[in-house]
Amino acid sequence: MERVDLTPPTGEVGRRADAYAAAPLLNCLLREVAEALPGAAGDRRVHRLPDGRLLRVRAGRRPADPELYTAGAWRRVGHPELVKLVAEVLRRHTGLPGGDLPAEMIDSRDTVAALLTARARATAPEDPYLRSEQSLLTGHPYHPAPKARGGGPVASWLPYAPEAHARFPLVLLGVREDQVAEEGDTGALDTLGAAPPGYRLLPAHPWQLDLTAHDLAPAFADGRLLRLGTTAFDTWPTAAVRTVYEPRRDLFLKFSLDVRITNDIRRLWRHDLRKLRRTDIAAGRALAAAGPPAAWLSDRGYRTAAFAFEELAVLVRDGLRGHLVPGATPLLAAGLAEGFEGSPLAATADPAGWWEAYLRQVVPPVLAAFDDHGVVLEAHLQNTLVAVDAAGMPVQALFRDAEGAKLLPDVTRAAGWERLVYCLVVNHLTEIAGALAERRPGLDPWPAARRELARHDLPEIPALLTAPTLPGKTNLLLRWTAAAGADARYLPLPNPLRAD
Repeated sequence: MERVDLTPPTGEVGRRADAYAAAPLLNCLLREVAEALPGAAGDRRVHRLPDGRLLRVRAGRRPADPELYTAGAWRRVGHPELVKLVAEVLRRHTGLPGGDLPAEMIDSRDTVAALLTARARATAPEDPYLRSEQSLLTGHPYHPAPKARGGGPVASWLPYAPEAHARFPLVLLGVREDQVAEEGDTGALDTLGAAPPGYRLLPAHPWQLDLTAHDLAPAFADGRLLRLGTTAFDTWPTAAVRTVYEPRRDLFLKFSLDVRITNDIRRLWRHDLRKLRRTDIAAGRALAAAGPPAAWLSDRGYRTAAFAFEELAVLVRDGLRGHLVPGATPLLAAGLAEGFEGSPLAATADPAGWWEAYLRQVVPPVLAAFDDHGVVLEAHLQNTLVAVDAAGMPVQALFRDAEGAKLLPDVTRAAGWERLVYCLVVNHLTEIAGALAERRPGLDPWPAARRELARHDLPEIPALLTAPTLPGKTNLLLRWTAAAGADARYLPLPNPLRAD
């Protein structure tokens, strides 16, 4: 990646970074603890905070320009003051100090500023799939610090940032054969280079190696680990940051990364890896039974070192070509929601028809996997690829990430359904519908969504279509109270599927 100036940005870049960082933080604050007041004027909406103060924002999918009512007048709130305001409100509301979250909010904003600076001098990939994966400057629209990178110096993470259009070679390690731990199909790893006799090849993410250098030093010293150079090719980081794609080999690799990104430290945890094959096989069978064109990108195996099981784990995921409809172009659903150059969502002349085609591809496989096979796909925006034909119309959905999928009866049907509704409807369909409606005023996307869901004979569907509320995940409160990332907590949100 081209070297960029790491001087803290000011002026226009700083203002843009403030806006990008404020939008998801405001979304969280307004969803989780504020009360919307009636009588809005124009595009401004007034909300009462738990301590009684009034906050006004420019409404929309990405709220902006926050103002606080002080001394009889509305006063603009910049990003640093917004972080301070959120912290004050939550300390009083929860009685808890909030730990590192305020610092993460600042880190998220500073990360965006660095990304904007880097993107101005970087070249976006020509491949529309890679462009969609590397488009997420806002990221999770309902997380208080979606772009935080662990608080480290910019130079430590920027070379590996998908949002900066990074690409980089992987480090190749040799692991002594008696120290290798693996399960499933990991043969693709052996094609990335050559290991000396008595060793097996193990690719590593260079950022993860930097983060774990101290812990791994003894293994390099005593010969359990060897450095074998780097791959002869670059890989492209995808939206998940720790997952990379090599287009010519059509290979995805997912690594551990000892950095908190959104709610979790992104290690490949031992307990998740131990159950990965069971979950992956179940998801693969469920999607195969749902029939083409729906597809599952299998997490088909992992390899690591026994003495650094989580730190050096790498997971091998299916590529795209063996699953794609001929002639179709895969795109990340989160990229469609956020927008990128060449997005068919922004370009379509038939938004209603495009949306109906989108629903036909995405919804049925998720419902069939749940009802027929007891598989709860984590079908949120970042785990769903939607392939489009030459005209930009959706013709296929591909799903990924066995680590996030759940199986019945490991979770109850009720808990699985709640998770499915949150991931598919609240996190995913609501954002795509909002992006379409934003570009096509007057379009109501929800009658089509109701029709698609009503076609499926699940016992939960009638209640879904008539319930006054849907479950919304409380990422701000979850992080503020230091709950585990997997310990989802929900609050009721107005249900757009409910007919008036």
